[in-house]
Amino acid sequence: MKTRSLTRMITQNRVWKSIFRQGYPNTEENRAKVIINTLFLHIHPVRVKRHSLKVSYTWGMGVISTFLFIVLVGTGVWLMFFYAPSVERAYSDIQRLETAITFGMLIRNMHRWAAHLMVLTVFLHLCRVFFTGGYKRPREFNWVIGVMLWVLTILLSYTGYLLPWDQLAYWAVTVGTNIAGVTPFIGEQLRLLLLGASEVGPEALVRFYALHMWFFPLMMAILIGVHFWRIRKDGGLSSPLESDESRIMEEAE
Repeated sequence: MKTRSLTRMITQNRVWKSIFRQGYPNTEENRAKVIINTLFLHIHPVRVKRHSLKVSYTWGMGVISTFLFIVLVGTGVWLMFFYAPSVERAYSDIQRLETAITFGMLIRNMHRWAAHLMVLTVFLHLCRVFFTGGYKRPREFNWVIGVMLWVLTILLSYTGYLLPWDQLAYWAVTVGTNIAGVTPFIGEQLRLLLLGASEVGPEALVRFYALHMWFFPLMMAILIGVHFWRIRKDGGLSSPLESDESRIMEEAE
């Protein structure tokens, strides 16, 4: 029995080390190695501050926003199978999704409500970081990344507006691109870049579809990765004491 138990333990240890390249996380050193050597965990810091685990401090807005982005990607890919960016088919495809496709209305509503909630949660996340001083040194760069993610969230929501090709979408995009058209110096060029023509039409639908389905999600995925990486490199989430220390250092300079 002892020999069999010892053999099983050796086999399990070999399997573990062949995957994780370190021993079981039963010591401080091994727990640190698990974080460093594991693909899906290496973006986390080896140590975290106790207060950063409190929901009352973080509100969980960053995690919720990331989860909503994953939901949007999953439902968006599913919707791609039943939608064509064509002025002749776009509106009828949306109607068919809601009336003839199994779970079509459910998936579309999940996509729509996840988009609305993501706009709200990213905004609340920015507010939390601002009011807790998380944008201060040494986290200035990550604050800029967060603002860029907020802008991308707005752009993703806006570019998805045109895709149903109904009256609400048509006039919302018309008003939005007209506002962009009065931007000093580059207004007309910007409006032409967005629409591909002098008014909302087939070219605009294709461009908004490409931006919504490929360009903006890819940019957001890259920036989310950089955002998480910077959190680890900056020593985890900020703390109130850290903000006070940063303020004292700035005053001393």
